[in-house]
Amino acid sequence: MTVPTIMGTETEYGISVKNARDPDPVAASTLVVNIYKDRGIKGITWDYDQESPLMDARGFVSEGETDIPDQENNSLINDVLANGGRYYVDHAHPEYCTPECTNARDLVKYEKAGDLILDLSRLAAQELLPTNQEIIIYKNNSDYKGHSYGAHENYLMSRNVPFQDIVDGLTPFLVTRQPITGSGKIGAENGASETDYQISQRADFFETEVGLSTMVARPIINTRDEPHADEALYRRLHVIVGDSNMSEFSIYLKVGITAIVLQLIEQDVVGDEFRLSDPVLAIKTVSRDLSCKEPLALEDGREWTPIEVQRAYLELAHKHISTADMSDVVSDVMKTWEFVLDRLDEDPMSLDRHLDWVIKKRLIDAYLRRHNLTHSDHQIRMLDLQYHDIRPNKGLYARLLKNGRVERLLKHEEIVQAINNPPVDTRAYFRGMCLQKFPNEIHSASWNSMIFCTDDSSLDKILMDRPHFGTQEMTGDLLRDCTAAELVQAVLTSND
Repeated sequence: MTVPTIMGTETEYGISVKNARDPDPVAASTLVVNIYKDRGIKGITWDYDQESPLMDARGFVSEGETDIPDQENNSLINDVLANGGRYYVDHAHPEYCTPECTNARDLVKYEKAGDLILDLSRLAAQELLPTNQEIIIYKNNSDYKGHSYGAHENYLMSRNVPFQDIVDGLTPFLVTRQPITGSGKIGAENGASETDYQISQRADFFETEVGLSTMVARPIINTRDEPHADEALYRRLHVIVGDSNMSEFSIYLKVGITAIVLQLIEQDVVGDEFRLSDPVLAIKTVSRDLSCKEPLALEDGREWTPIEVQRAYLELAHKHISTADMSDVVSDVMKTWEFVLDRLDEDPMSLDRHLDWVIKKRLIDAYLRRHNLTHSDHQIRMLDLQYHDIRPNKGLYARLLKNGRVERLLKHEEIVQAINNPPVDTRAYFRGMCLQKFPNEIHSASWNSMIFCTDDSSLDKILMDRPHFGTQEMTGDLLRDCTAAELVQAVLTSND
């Protein structure tokens, strides 16, 4: 079965309140999420009936309880967005989830729209605080106190692919893609060996190869089996090993090359031939190797550098993905992947307009020289953090972008438009347009359902269990011409 390429990301943001006497990140997160509801969609809640976070892809249900908020708290901590995404409070963080996208370029656009949504929320929430307090939001992965928060990726895959094939084929790729996807970090955490600077913010927090948890004993391959789609046909591969990226270029390659490798795994052309001897050790080794040349031990005795492993995956992609089957975006991702690998092989610092960890390292190195400091000085850690500040006038990445000193893929206007307009080629179109047209007749929503209340007495659930359905082409006329009641009747009748 050929599965359409559907992907999305989930980003947990760091949050703090400057000059707050008793900092409360949960309250701050709830404030910024709840205050964004200014479009008449306030009463719509999230449908938790479709969620199953304890299902394990290895064939069992993990022990534990799933916290489901009551109706009042559901409304406070959840915002279903007009662009088809979701914005909610996850523990002590505001989290933004993109709508479902079919290609890497669109996903960059919708992820960067999330950064703007967070900043709009911050500005609105700021008005309710004392004048001496300020909300600061960071798109990073660590508070430097031992806590890491995630930047998760999701990819639709065929249920027919054995999960062990995914483990075998994907683990070496994820470990060695860090020089492309890392956002850079001063120092070490979680008991890992000390270092001045490393490529990845997340690498130190991975402690096992395969597992279900996303918060303790984090695995390189996450086994959560929560498809948000027809579970007989699909699985949603939940990737938790990546960093939060500021660079459009880094996001683009991160999701683009991963989608290509998953296609190779589905085609059964990549197996365990690149299996690493110790993936958990290797992920930390790669993160600390700023030259990208330190060899990794493969299980069969070979020693390959991260770039050699990545080139092997790229060569398989060239061999098994025909040009005729490539979209323009996939073709560009392949060319860009090769360009970056060549640069990493020659001189990683030549990518100081492209990749987050290199951009940040160039900034830090210049500051160290200018002020005669060491990596352990407090100012350097603050510089690291400021790179991820989403405020346009304060964040270091934002200022580099404004001054034309980093590569970008998108026009700012495209990103602004993505705040309120869903992708047209996935079910996110149906979700987002229903929210915009019928906010008073929708009771709740989830990734794979919409629940309508059109007569003040009964609820009608529309299942959306195929992520590539519900597109503008399929539903645009219905949404334009029908009332909510007529839409529900038409969809339910067509499913009978």
